Amino acid sequence: MIQKNIKKLFTLITCSLVMMACVELDQEPLSSVSPESYFNTDAQLQAYVNNLYDGSFEVYLGNAAYTGFNDRITDNLAGKGDGNTIWIPANYKVAQNDGDWSFNYIYKCNFFFHKVLPKYEKGEIAGNQNLVRHSIGEAYFFRAFEYFKKLQALGDFPIVTEILESNMESLTEASKRAPRTDVAHFILEDLDKAIELMEGDAGTIKTRVTQKAALLFKSRVALYEGTWLKYFNGTAFVPNGTGWPGETKEYNNGYQFPKGSIQAEINFFLDEAIDAAKKVASTTELTVNNGILPQSTSDPDNPYLKMYGDVSLNEYTEVVLWKQYDRGLGIVHNIPIQAQTVNGQTGLTRGYVDNFLMADGKPIYAATENEYKGDDYLTDVVENRDGRLQLFMKIPGQLNYFAEGPTPQGATRVEPYPDLLILQNATGYGYRKGISFDADQLSEYWNCYTGLIIFRAAEAYLNYIEAVYERHGSLDGDAKIYWESIRSRANNGQSVTFSDIETNTIQNTRIEMETPNDWGAYSAGVPLSDNTLYNIRRERRMELLGEGLRLMDLKRWRALDQMIQTPYRIEGFKVWGPMREWYAPEQQAQFSPESKSKYYLPYELADNTNVAIQGGYKWKMAHYLSPIAAEHFLITAGKSGDPSTSPIYQNPYWPFRANETASE
Repeated sequence: MIQKNIKKLFTLITCSLVMMACVELDQEPLSSVSPESYFNTDAQLQAYVNNLYDGSFEVYLGNAAYTGFNDRITDNLAGKGDGNTIWIPANYKVAQNDGDWSFNYIYKCNFFFHKVLPKYEKGEIAGNQNLVRHSIGEAYFFRAFEYFKKLQALGDFPIVTEILESNMESLTEASKRAPRTDVAHFILEDLDKAIELMEGDAGTIKTRVTQKAALLFKSRVALYEGTWLKYFNGTAFVPNGTGWPGETKEYNNGYQFPKGSIQAEINFFLDEAIDAAKKVASTTELTVNNGILPQSTSDPDNPYLKMYGDVSLNEYTEVVLWKQYDRGLGIVHNIPIQAQTVNGQTGLTRGYVDNFLMADGKPIYAATENEYKGDDYLTDVVENRDGRLQLFMKIPGQLNYFAEGPTPQGATRVEPYPDLLILQNATGYGYRKGISFDADQLSEYWNCYTGLIIFRAAEAYLNYIEAVYERHGSLDGDAKIYWESIRSRANNGQSVTFSDIETNTIQNTRIEMETPNDWGAYSAGVPLSDNTLYNIRRERRMELLGEGLRLMDLKRWRALDQMIQTPYRIEGFKVWGPMREWYAPEQQAQFSPESKSKYYLPYELADNTNVAIQGGYKWKMAHYLSPIAAEHFLITAGKSGDPSTSPIYQNPYWPFRANETASE
């Protein structure tokens, strides 16, 4: 039994060398090659690192970016079905096996360092030394990238940097969880090494990680941890907070923050975010939005729209890192076709649409008479609104494809009325982020090859603005310039000054009017009292739609507590208004009932769905972090079999036993 557990734990914490055989080396697989005869040239290092790309970004973004799957479980987007279990406390339970507690990818990085660094330090790796250093830097980046996934999912996590021996003592020791603050420091240290080792961005193809990509990612990590510590200060979700489970283990008893106090940690991480974000934002221009939605072959392209659906993204100044697809190699996706139909049965929520400002920057409730047209019709919703809503929200009658000749099989030439029943437009509010007007992209289902943005500079602008304000309580000159740049582009390139933002947006904001639309209007269950901070959060929401960052933001802001007591109802467009005439009576009978809401309720089409029974989305504090699967406690508990004797501790309010829900 002990031997069986050693084998299981070794598999969980490490990765068999046989797995390395999948690396494309143009020679014998690693399983049959002595490590001493490998990692000796720049080409060998690069070949190994190439495989780290597939195991990292693919998992993080997948092929569903821009079709909304990354944000569809938030207040931005909704899909068909019964809602994600994270919002259904009775269904979100501890798993028996697997989960986020895994080390395979980390092992791949550590194996690389274990074999490469000694040779590098002795100058024994042949070839272009810039490429050697760059490959090592990429490996540091990818270990940091993987550890950030663990930080978001689990918080405290073991910091493993060595290749471990296959015995219970060393493997159990390696299972000890480092406090999340130490994990965040470790991530930044890896990123600093990556930044130092990797080549600059001049002339670099943007399909490989560069210094600029590492800096942008560093700003994301640092902002995440700085704001997490701020908004969860004193709770069980930060080291030394009340009920922090790390205190139950001797190895974390008496933990001291590396910077001396939690406030010093908050300041450190925000300062790091400011520094890293500025290095990207100050050197990278945003892509131009000319305000044009092409509707004929004679219309000029809109670079901002095309950036999400072009084959090559190297020419776009804003794009820092992107993933290339290739039909000939079978590396494909279906994003352009989805963007012309129902976005993978995903749609914008009413809350997201109503959160958009007017073109002049005023909230819809502060618009002048007759400026905001209401939401009786989809054409009314976008009129006089923020240019991003006008560009990315689809309206019946608009052309999705307009080239001459036969319509390609994947194309929907004319945008129809929302199809709520057959193809299932989930909310009635369709959107076109990721669309392509290239006929070849629409010729075959699941055979598209447009590029996929992984990092773009707009995030650095937004990270800087937020980090400066959270750190200092005011905006400096650079933050104001970056905000002006984002809003000017949203205004179809027409200049917007910070005075405009202050006068039209910040001063006209009423938080009580925003809370029904935007979870980001809350922290710790209380509506924000700072209009500037709220509008910084609003700007992130408007700009980063469908790019996988919304849930991360909501969690680090602690913006979900309010749903512990008060369910939130996800709504779509106003189906029980004049637009009901688009549908026959028998179709209307299948909609969510008018007695509940005049707006379409995608998760309450029947009274017996989980979301309908709850009255909307609900939350528990425990859900801010994922539970660790039961098997990990049992394997490391030793002969006693008592999970409480394991060096691993469970996340706040989650039980040790499988198939049980959180206590709060």
